[in-house]
Amino acid sequence: MIVTDTHTHLYSEAFDEDRDEMIKRAMDEGVSRFFIPAIDSTYTKSMLKLEEAYPNNMFLMMGLHPTHVKENYLEELSHVEDMLNSHKFYAVGEIGIDLYWDKSTLENQKKAFRHQIKLAKQHKLPIVIHCREAFDEIFEVLELERDNDLFGIFHCFTGNIAQAHKAISYNMKLGIGGVVTFKNGKIDQFLSQIELKHIVLETDAPYLSPVPYRGKRNESFYILQVLDKLATVYGESIETIAKITTQNSKEVFNV
Repeated sequence: MIVTDTHTHLYSEAFDEDRDEMIKRAMDEGVSRFFIPAIDSTYTKSMLKLEEAYPNNMFLMMGLHPTHVKENYLEELSHVEDMLNSHKFYAVGEIGIDLYWDKSTLENQKKAFRHQIKLAKQHKLPIVIHCREAFDEIFEVLELERDNDLFGIFHCFTGNIAQAHKAISYNMKLGIGGVVTFKNGKIDQFLSQIELKHIVLETDAPYLSPVPYRGKRNESFYILQVLDKLATVYGESIETIAKITTQNSKEVFNV
C-alpha cells in the first residue's frame, strides 16, 4: 500500500531531534510520498537538504506563505521566482490568504497570491492554497485567474459543502487531514457527498494532529488515522482510499 502525504513540513524545527526516525516510522507503514510546502526563504536550505537526503520520497514546493507576507514580501517573491527558474519544484505553495492572524496585510496578501498563481501558470505547475477565514477573498482571486491552466489543491479544507463544490469548480482537489477526525470538524458530515476523485490526503505536520494525537506534535505517520476515518466515511477499504488518493496526487503533481 502506497500512501501519499500531500502536505507536510518535515523541515520544521519541531522535528530537529528525531527527523529521520519520524520519517522512517511513516515509510515503514507505506507513507512513501511526501510533498513539502514552502513558507519563506529562510526555510529553503532546509528543504533542499531534505530532498538531498531522500531524493525518491521528497517532492518540494516553492512559494511564500500568506502569514509571511511582510514588508519585504517583494524580495520574498523575487526569491520564489529565482528558485522556480533554477530548481525542480512540483507546485507553487503554500500560497493564499490568512485573515486569522493579521487582516492589515490583506491587500498585499492578495497581490502575493495572484502573482504566485501567475508564476505557477508560467511554469505549468499546480498551486497549493492556504485559506484561513478567507474563503470569499480566495474565491475572488481564483475567479480572476480562472482558466484551464489553473489547478491544484485546497490545502486543509475546512469549509462547507457549497465551498467544497466551489473549490472543485476551480480545478482544485480538497486536501483532507486531521480536521476530519475532530468531533467539531464538521467536514466528515458531508464529505461522502464529494466524489473520492476530488480528495487528497495530508497531515500538515507538525500541526493539526488527528484524534487520538490531538494536541501533540503531528507527523506523517499519523496520516493513517486520516486514512482510517475516510475509509469509514466512504465505506471503502483503507487500501482503496490510499490507492485513489495517491492516484489523485499523481494527477495534480505529475509525479
